[in-house]
Amino acid sequence: QVQLIEFGGGLVQAGDSLRLSCTASGRTGSPYIMSWFRQLPGKERELVASSTRDGANILYPASVRGRFTISRDSAKNTVYLQMDSLQPEDTAIYYCAADDAKVVLTAARSYDYWGPGTQVTVSS
Repeated sequence: QVQLIEFGGGLVQAGDSLRLSCTASGRTGSPYIMSWFRQLPGKERELVASSTRDGANILYPASVRGRFTISRDSAKNTVYLQMDSLQPEDTAIYYCAADDAKVVLTAARSYDYWGPGTQVTVSS
């Protein structure tokens, strides 16, 4: 069983940067896929970044491409999300997700492991 915990959320102003981190624990070895999702009240979780363990496959949706950067430190079982040029529409709860499937997963329902989430609020 994998436990995930996110760190780094907070309140920032438009144009600012923020870095989230998520550490996996509970077993030996980093999950194959680690990703970040976000969710607004009443809406489905949206994928914002995904990375395989070796970093060979990284995925971003158009809404964050060029502003968000995902990276992994497999030795620390940690995934990071660097968020630059934040905008009010980036305000959401950000969740870390992980799975051992050997394919890129874009749907939230496909992930087995989730963190509790961290709030990111961007003021205008």
